[in-house]
Amino acid sequence: MTIHNKKISTLILLFIVGLVCNAQGGMPPAPVPPPKPVGLPIDGGVLVAAFFALVYGVKKSLKTN
Repeated sequence: MTIHNKKISTLILLFIVGLVCNAQGGMPPAPVPPPKPVGLPIDGGVLVAAFFALVYGVKKSLKTN
């Protein structure tokens, strides 16, 4: 077998292997997550921030009077 025939045989073999690898199915797509509910409640962090803002405002107003 000549070197030319070996190169052609190798190229054909690699081409066929590539086709076989592409023909196999991949991972199925992930399921669609459920939609987020409408009107989520206010997070606890927002309430804590509002409380500290109120305390700071009262403290500041008492200090200026």
